[in-house]
Amino acid sequence: MKPNSKILIIAGSDSSGGAGIQADLKTVTALGSYAMTAITAVTIQNTTGVKSIVGINPKEIFNQIIFTCKDIRPDAIKIGMLHSSEVIKMVLKALDLINIKKIVLDPVMVAKGGAKLIDSKAIQLLKLKLIKKVSLITPNIPEAEILTKTSITTKEDMIYAANQLIKLGAKNVLIKGGHLNDKIVRDIFINNNNIKIFNSKRHKTKNTHGTGCTLSSAVTTFISCGKPVKKSCELGIKYVNLAIKSNPKYGKGHGPINHLASLKINRKFKL
Repeated sequence: MKPNSKILIIAGSDSSGGAGIQADLKTVTALGSYAMTAITAVTIQNTTGVKSIVGINPKEIFNQIIFTCKDIRPDAIKIGMLHSSEVIKMVLKALDLINIKKIVLDPVMVAKGGAKLIDSKAIQLLKLKLIKKVSLITPNIPEAEILTKTSITTKEDMIYAANQLIKLGAKNVLIKGGHLNDKIVRDIFINNNNIKIFNSKRHKTKNTHGTGCTLSSAVTTFISCGKPVKKSCELGIKYVNLAIKSNPKYGKGHGPINHLASLKINRKFKL
């Protein structure tokens, strides 16, 4: 099968394979596209938490982006973990040079186990400059609270926070509602023209490691293939919902989801 599009992923790695670059690669591949990477940090973690983080030299992150794009030009870019202001500055410089229009930002700030993955200076730079560069930003509720300095406990709070992000310069916002304890998970999409609430059934499971990374990569994949941003969000949410439902139950903590949920393998290739 020939890949449908090419995507550059700028993010940190996850040694347990459930989140970060590893989840991004699996998602893009499972949805039929080709993924390239610029690794921003190496995280030593498993399903129970993060042990340590090793940052990559910002200049080498810049070089990864530029050198890769000179050879294979991506149709879209997904940005994940950017742990320092120096990293964000280099990414911004690279984005200016390669001039790719379709960019999705997943503002990764806190790991599932609670470890902080970004510093305060980086958060400010993200709000002031990076948010204006991207086509879509996809924060979860804790991330949206940090970015907008508001408390989110209701659907109305999510809408308010999304509008605050629009005021900061975001073109499109998708706030993920998984952190609210409702039977229905509400993900809210907002831009200057419309608002859309996506409702999904909540699955009772602790195996949700990497859902944010996976969703943003899925949305990026659909956008890279030419689908509108709102439709891409809808399709990405459906993919993640199916991946959560069919999770493999690995690990002692927050286990990974099933990135292969979208694949239907021909019978003759089944083991």
